[in-house]
Amino acid sequence: MAHGGSGDSTPRTSRSRLVRVLLQGIGWLSIVLGVIGIFLPVLPTTPFLLLAAACFARSSPRFYHWLVNHPRLGPWIRDYLDGSGIPLKGKVYAIGLMWVSIGVSCWLVPLIWARVFMLASAIGVTVYILRQKTLRT
Repeated sequence: MAHGGSGDSTPRTSRSRLVRVLLQGIGWLSIVLGVIGIFLPVLPTTPFLLLAAACFARSSPRFYHWLVNHPRLGPWIRDYLDGSGIPLKGKVYAIGLMWVSIGVSCWLVPLIWARVFMLASAIGVTVYILRQKTLRT
């Protein structure tokens, strides 16, 4: 996903109007949660803003460019997209909240195959996040 400048190229938007509307809804909800995460230490900011950028990249180039170039929110996304990394706080919150959610879900869901899938997914996401460069602020 490219950003900034006049020669930008974002992924092609979905042809389905329903998919675009759903992605935009998820994108805006993610922005709201990301902004709340700036002020509440229990919500991670970076993962929500990255999710919003990904949703907008497939549903609205206008919203995508607005978000990536936003003076306050854009740096969170650009740092990741430019390869600068994810802030340590973002990594800790994302991994911590994910494991709490997975733990509660495993406790509530009695199906062993579902538990295995959730745990495998959590391990994969944890490894992915840990392998990302840590942004030194």
